[in-house]
Amino acid sequence: MKYFTFFSCSMFVMQMNVDFVSSSTAAFANKGMPPPERLRQLLQNEMDGTGERKDSPTPIILPCCFDGLSARLVAKAGFEATFMTGFGVSGVNGFPDTQLLSYNEMLNAANYVAEGLSSAASETNSSPIPCIADGDTGYGNSINTKRTVKGYAKAGMAGIMIEDQVAPKRCGHVAGKSVISFDDAVMRVKAACDARDEYEEQFGKGTGPLILARTDSLKTDGFEDAIKRCLAFREVGCDMTFLEAPESIEQMVEYCNRVSGPKLANMLEYGNTPILPPEDLKQQIGYTMAAYPLTLLSASIKAMQESLELIKTGQPTDEMILSFAEAKDNVGFTQYTKEENRYSLD
Repeated sequence: MKYFTFFSCSMFVMQMNVDFVSSSTAAFANKGMPPPERLRQLLQNEMDGTGERKDSPTPIILPCCFDGLSARLVAKAGFEATFMTGFGVSGVNGFPDTQLLSYNEMLNAANYVAEGLSSAASETNSSPIPCIADGDTGYGNSINTKRTVKGYAKAGMAGIMIEDQVAPKRCGHVAGKSVISFDDAVMRVKAACDARDEYEEQFGKGTGPLILARTDSLKTDGFEDAIKRCLAFREVGCDMTFLEAPESIEQMVEYCNRVSGPKLANMLEYGNTPILPPEDLKQQIGYTMAAYPLTLLSASIKAMQESLELIKTGQPTDEMILSFAEAKDNVGFTQYTKEENRYSLD
């Protein structure tokens, strides 16, 4: 992979060159479909090996975004879906992932991500790719969790992750985390599922965001407790599960064998979970999705640090940055100019 960055108006662009199958055909086929329904169809096709997922050797790959620009880049690179990472959203706002950001700040980020995905899709006259957004602990009790689910749905998110950590939560791969009781965790997930169903009753079939239920109890209460929680989350209606930070391939295999439905692998480089090739995650273990939560953020930080060092020492930055024309295109100037000319009276 090659990374190039430029720094403009306190923002950065990170362009990924990837060897990946484009999702444009599926995007055209799903035009007009609500984001949650697009995600549901994508997951079902992956589970069945049909549609755009037929003969795919890998699970659904989710490069994680954290703002409108990173969302645009993921979509323009041809990925089928993305994930809004709480670590990333916290990071670009200058905070660690310890729930220092409020519900409203995360909701604002979801809106920017949705706009970024929409703007990228408009350039190809296709539907935006679906995004699963980090909903942390739901930002309060079960009623707060329901509000969070519905708020993210209104922002255009296809799915939402709800986890069982004690608030304020933190990144699942750092020390100091703790989880709520088994019964409280199940009730939190049930509230999220109820909010999904209530949203669909109000706004129509396929509009309720899919629920990704996450447990962090492996580290605090052991592997069996984590499996027990995932099974219980499925019983109360979650659409997908995420057992955070398995420490061995054996744990990953057992989780996939024992828990039904779509499952997420979290490929955090230098974290606690073994990093495996996407083909192995699907074919040897059984994961449905693979998220890369910090790759874009970490690569961007590294590139910015290197660029800053070049500036500091008076060295040229040409090899580190895009051309001005490329930078303008990546942030949307090309499409903006087309739209501006469309409504010009001259």
